[in-house]
Formats: sequence, C-alpha cells, structure tokens
Amino acid sequence: MNEAKPKSGANADVAALPFEAALKELEAIVARLERGDVALEESIDIYTRGEALKARCDTLLKQAEARIEKITLGADGKPAGVTALDDDR
Repeated sequence: MNEAKPKSGANADVAALPFEAALKELEAIVARLERGDVALEESIDIYTRGEALKARCDTLLKQAEARIEKITLGADGKPAGVTALDDDR
C-alpha cells in the first residue's frame, strides 16, 4: 500500500500512530488554527503536522475499508461487486 510519509523528522512519529490518536491530534490542531491565536511560524509547523496526520488517517481508513469488504462473484464467476465482510447472505 502506498502510505504517505511525513516530510520532516519532526513528524516521523505520525506513521506509527493508531487511527484514534492521529484523529484526536488532528482535531486539536484544527481547533488551535481556527482560534487564530497561534503565531505564524507555529501555525505553519502545526499545519504541516496536520497534513501528515490527515494522510495517516486516510491511509488507515482505506486499509480498514479494504479489510471490511470482500468481492462477490456473479453466476459467471466474474466480480460482481463488494459486500461487507460480515454480510453472510
């Protein structure tokens, strides 16, 4: 899978974060930026980290989606679509 890599050493830890931790930190960054009380240089730094966190969340969601879906086959044996993994119909 093509996972986004952080661009700087300061964000290297993002690649190891579980989804919930990455999302929580991303939400905190968004809240700080929306308040507008962050210095310009710090805003740039935390925005960059936010981009890395968003990419991590996107990657983990796509991985989860791939695990949850399974391919269904039509009568001719060709793929006909996907269903939820726990759908036993």
